[in-house]
Amino acid sequence: MKLFKLLLKYFNYKFGISPKDEYVSFDSQSVYYGHIKIKYKGIQAIRCPFDYVMYQMIISEVKPDLIIEIGTNQGGSAVYFSDLMDALKIDGEIHSIDINNDAKENVQGYSKIHLFTDGWENYDLELTKKFKTILVIEDAAHTYECTLGAINKFASVVTPGSYLIVEDGIVSDINMSKDLNGGPLRSLREFLPQHPEFEVDRRWCDMFGKNATFNVNGYLKKLN
Repeated sequence: MKLFKLLLKYFNYKFGISPKDEYVSFDSQSVYYGHIKIKYKGIQAIRCPFDYVMYQMIISEVKPDLIIEIGTNQGGSAVYFSDLMDALKIDGEIHSIDINNDAKENVQGYSKIHLFTDGWENYDLELTKKFKTILVIEDAAHTYECTLGAINKFASVVTPGSYLIVEDGIVSDINMSKDLNGGPLRSLREFLPQHPEFEVDRRWCDMFGKNATFNVNGYLKKLN
């Protein structure tokens, strides 16, 4: 059916039924190349635009006073989360974890953002004790081993009703999972049967179509 629709669009364009500039063509691969160019306030913020929309809805709904972001990069996403928390009048913090300090200049002046540059393995979970509602976003190296290790470590601090969000399961759809030893989806297939306190929230995964997100099966809601 998908191939038929593509052929129909092509012939509509080819034989002048539709003007050239009305021809629509995109898929997960083209969105992947586009998402690399995304910036927030001029800061690189690599994330699928579908997921940006859903993140602000989730933060508005859950109102976390701690967001743990595993994978800082340039800091664009951390700044976005900080602005969302300010707009929603959420008094809290963002703990953004990486192995580099590439975001330092970009996040200066954002009091909610705290950078940790010694890797997620060395993050002290005791730092989460004073917070009431915790949201965790895993967006590190996307290898099977790294993803599984991170979500196993941080699952316990996610509060009931909040989320453990596993980024970039889309790598399996764009033929990158082999290089990542199965990537996030392999990690999720192993993690979920061992953690019945989490379920895949299809409300977010399927908002724009079946797994029309870079976080394929990756919006995990903690039930208890």
